[in-house]
Amino acid sequence: MRIFDPHIHMTSRTTDDYEAMYAAGVRALVEPAFWLGQPRSNVGSFVDYFDSLIGWERFRAAQFGIRHHCTIALNPKEAGDPRLAEVMDVLPRYLGKDGVVAVGETGYDSMTPEEDDILARHLALAIEFELPALVHTPHRDKAPGTRRTLDAVAEAGIGVERVLVDHLNETCVDMVADSGAWMGFSIYPDTKMDEDRVVAIMQRIGIERVIVNSAADWGRSDPLKTVKTGRAMLAAGFSDDDVDRVLWRNPVEFYGQSGRLELEPIPGFEPEKQGPDLFEGNSVLRGMKSRRED
Repeated sequence: MRIFDPHIHMTSRTTDDYEAMYAAGVRALVEPAFWLGQPRSNVGSFVDYFDSLIGWERFRAAQFGIRHHCTIALNPKEAGDPRLAEVMDVLPRYLGKDGVVAVGETGYDSMTPEEDDILARHLALAIEFELPALVHTPHRDKAPGTRRTLDAVAEAGIGVERVLVDHLNETCVDMVADSGAWMGFSIYPDTKMDEDRVVAIMQRIGIERVIVNSAADWGRSDPLKTVKTGRAMLAAGFSDDDVDRVLWRNPVEFYGQSGRLELEPIPGFEPEKQGPDLFEGNSVLRGMKSRRED
């Protein structure tokens, strides 16, 4: 089972987690910029944090055979803090960097006018830099927040195929499915979604544009929830190919729109341990492979 975790906050995790993830089949991940738990009070805190995402954390993951990518944004939890408005001005410095595969996570927390403005500015940057956008739905008022999110996406003019709407559940998944955007599910021990619930959703709506992540962070979470979801899919009658599509090919297809995914084996790690051909079945990455071989 090869796994691409498309949303995990490794800054909050240990090297033991990296080792366990590699052993479980994780070969690549995306770490979205997020709220660190303690409110930040100045722009410099974000500059240091973004530098660590594109530098140190990428290096740390490679020591354990895992390709690290990230997304960059002012997260929804802090979007309404006037002390941090200038963070938006430094984002272009990072959105052109290697390993940055989307703008995000952006979206809503409390659905304030300030958050409306910041979300619109993030989506405009995604268009400018030709990057996908990772959009966070609010933890409260999930259904109306998701509808407001989809309205903001439509107003921004970004193609829905370049938008991943994350943290979905049963109350809002259908409206995202109908919109044509990608559907993200965060699998947690106690909150958000669990393996059985997301498997039931996939049995109902299918696996097209479905992306499953652990979203593991500094709270009670589990960086192996991706593989556990794969096992739950198999137990429910999904095929090995279905699992590969959800846990690898779908996130690769979405983030591959950035043109910046690096999925070759880390030097020093055996290619045969990496699972099937990582470029198989994906035209975007086959093109990337061909360019590297030319």
